[in-house]
Amino acid sequence: MRSYFVLAVLLTGAVVAQDTASSTVTCDFDSGRQLAAEYQHISVNLKKPLLGPQIPSGKVWAPGGKPITLFANTPVEIGGKQLTVGAYTVFVIPSPKLWTLIISRSTDTSGKYDESMDLVRVPMESGELPSPEAQLNVAFAHVAPNQCSLRLEVATVGSDVVFTRK
Repeated sequence: MRSYFVLAVLLTGAVVAQDTASSTVTCDFDSGRQLAAEYQHISVNLKKPLLGPQIPSGKVWAPGGKPITLFANTPVEIGGKQLTVGAYTVFVIPSPKLWTLIISRSTDTSGKYDESMDLVRVPMESGELPSPEAQLNVAFAHVAPNQCSLRLEVATVGSDVVFTRK
């Protein structure tokens, strides 16, 4: 199973090299155990309201028209739900007060959302950024042993959610 994860990450790297509109971020728990997320770059106009004209408010959103792709080569838990080793797609529901992260068992990266494929919906901790970000930034950060926070930042909003290695 580990070789499939390495192959997926290598293939993702090949796509990134050809398509500068996407990036891959990783969280390394320990030797060989990690989460990787590939996302599309998007830019926003900081002079216009974020929610509504640029990003749908209260609706499922796939940044850049494609969901974030999540690869796990170790079991993790998020929002009380265990995710096994594998690939998933990630969507977001942005709103003024609270963003929600959706993990889907679907691996369709076309941007089409199917609610019946939802594994878990998790409220994200959200707050105001000290300085605006004109592009969507996605990053992992260690917050405790065996825990990584997935953080999304765009315009003046920063939202994050914690994954725990099981």
